[in-house]
Amino acid sequence: MLLEVEGLTKSFRGRSGLAWGRAAPEVHALSDVTFSLRAGETLAIVGESGSGKSTLARCVMRLIDPTAGRIVFDGRDITTLAGRSMRELRRDMSLVFQDPFASLDPRQKVGAIVGEPLRIHGMSDRSAIRERVGELLEVVGLRAEHYNRYPHQFSGGQRQRVGIARALACKPRLIVCDEPVSALDVSVQAQILNLLKDLQQEFGLTYLFISHDLGVIHFVADRVLVMYQGRVVEQAVRDELFASPAHPYTAELLAAVPVPDPDVRGAPDAQPPERTSGGGDAIGCAFSSRCAYARAPECHVDAPVLHSLESARQVACHFPLGRGAERPPIASEEPEGQRINE
Repeated sequence: MLLEVEGLTKSFRGRSGLAWGRAAPEVHALSDVTFSLRAGETLAIVGESGSGKSTLARCVMRLIDPTAGRIVFDGRDITTLAGRSMRELRRDMSLVFQDPFASLDPRQKVGAIVGEPLRIHGMSDRSAIRERVGELLEVVGLRAEHYNRYPHQFSGGQRQRVGIARALACKPRLIVCDEPVSALDVSVQAQILNLLKDLQQEFGLTYLFISHDLGVIHFVADRVLVMYQGRVVEQAVRDELFASPAHPYTAELLAAVPVPDPDVRGAPDAQPPERTSGGGDAIGCAFSSRCAYARAPECHVDAPVLHSLESARQVACHFPLGRGAERPPIASEEPEGQRINE
């Protein structure tokens, strides 16, 4: 395994707003998250806003320190690495940001932006940096003469290509893609997704891919990890998860995908997402208040533990769909219309 995450937990201290020293409550952004990622694989993380996806990415990259748990990269525990050791490791880990408009320094030219990781990691020869940056720009579908242009001279899709070139600069083994196409037009999204897949095949890259768009997930993922309130509720091979979700929350997500067919009506039983303040504090199953198939007392008292079902599927549910519980009607439609063709 290239990456192994075990029992990862992250808590933030909230603001009390009181002047007499009362302790502020903790907000649990992640609670006991466990997964693994093989080299050359794409693991997609999906969930609604506030489910902990980006916090998980930042913990894996060690941009923030986890409260508990272990992060093992290529057999090495990096949970507590710091200083020079962590800087050396960052050659093998890189990040593609969500917003190509905000993630590029508008005062720097593209050559300086893409070449910055090379300079940070010890390359001092200017001609060698320029040559490497030119190669990277060509690889992502731009031209070497773009070296001296500023970010404002590019479209959104071109800026994201610049961000991808920067992520590739030090030849990383793992790239974390945090909603890399959500800020782009749909037609441009397809181009960037195709580029990411081509780069993966060419360079043997491993992706931890975060998105809330199930159409995008279906196109890029080998396996899918579903999060709700900071917890993993289901983990499965992509085709198995889309064909037969085992957790009611996964079924609800799939039912919410619009189908581009006027003769197909939306599922009337699907409930809109509730806004929550973070996971880890609920008694029993955190999804029980939204689940039409919750049973008393199990679902309201005992928090379900992530356990294995058939093949490589894992689910955190007392009564997985199709395995002791009637499959709810909201999971009856598959999101075929959201699949992106290469």
